[in-house]
Parts: sequence; structure tokens; C-alpha cells
Amino acid sequence: MSAVRLGSGAPWETVVGYSRVVAAGDSAWVSGTTATVDGAVVHPGDAAAQTRVALTGVQRALADAGFALGDVVRTRVYVTDISEWETVGRVHGEFFGDVRPATSMVQVAALIDPAMLVEVEADAVRGAA
Repeated sequence: MSAVRLGSGAPWETVVGYSRVVAAGDSAWVSGTTATVDGAVVHPGDAAAQTRVALTGVQRALADAGFALGDVVRTRVYVTDISEWETVGRVHGEFFGDVRPATSMVQVAALIDPAMLVEVEADAVRGAA
């Protein structure tokens, strides 16, 4: 089985050497996704809006690889301020309330850009729903 590696077109994918999503067989892994649009962080200071943008990016990457949110079995949410857990968690619930993947939310010292508040990774298995 060969892996399919898809990028989002972001310039740093070639610099760092990663794919937005890698799919192999019935599994897919989405790289850390933030609220970055056209190379700029959007919604500075708004963790809920950044989470919504990041999860929309996850959804798009999955769709590009032939998967859906319902196939997600695991998410990892990195936040720069754990006191925002409920705000971020509620947005996660908007996307995954019926799916209920295994998840973790972890505070990190910083993300790659100081304006980033949230980064989300996802693992999917086709037909897991």
C-alpha cells in the first residue's frame, strides 16, 4: 500500500518537509493545523474563531484525501492558554459532538507564530463512524 501525501500549498511545507495530510489505505493523518489563511494568522486573540478556522482546515484536508469528519478517531488540540479550554472545547464539539473521537488538549509554551492560540491534529480511519 502506498501513501498519498497532499499539501495545502503553504510555502513552509517544502521548507519543513511535511504534508498537510497523509493517507494510506483506510487511514489518514492530518498535520497540525492553525488559523492561518493565505500565510497570515487570522482572528488574533480569539481562541474560538481560531479553533473554528483550524478545524475547517482539518475538514478540508480530510476531504481532499477522501475522508470525512465522521472518520476521525483521534484529535490533539494544542493551546497556548489552557484557561481557554472550554471555549476551544465547545468549538471542537461543534465539529465532533456526534463523532466523539478520542482527544487530548494540552497547553504548550508557544506555537510557531505568537498570534496562534490553537493548533489541531487529527487521525482518521475510513468507515469508523
